[in-house]
Amino acid sequence: MITKNKSLARHKIKVHVRKKISGTAERPRLCVYRSLNHIYAQIIDDVAGATLVHSSTLEKEIADIAKSAKGMSERAKIVGKDIATKAKEKNITSVVFDRSGYLFHGNVKALADGARENGLKF
Repeated sequence: MITKNKSLARHKIKVHVRKKISGTAERPRLCVYRSLNHIYAQIIDDVAGATLVHSSTLEKEIADIAKSAKGMSERAKIVGKDIATKAKEKNITSVVFDRSGYLFHGNVKALADGARENGLKF
């Protein structure tokens, strides 16, 4: 019962934040989703309704690198660096960060730090 209430609370926060945050062509939205085993990141243009760039620990290149990583935070940092690199290739330099109702610490913070290290601004 606790997990149902916890996920419902996160969903309410997510909806509340999404009312205020929207990605545009100039400044798209970096959306984060985390599960128990994986972390996913997308850069989305909400005006066009399109995903511009995506990255996750399930991608083959990242999964090979992530096997040597010690914990989930290191894997999240690798995903953050990868999405920033892909964003640079598409000439995306600044984004709006959408943490999807998760607290900004641990894996979410590691992903953000990895993206910032590779030149993404938010």
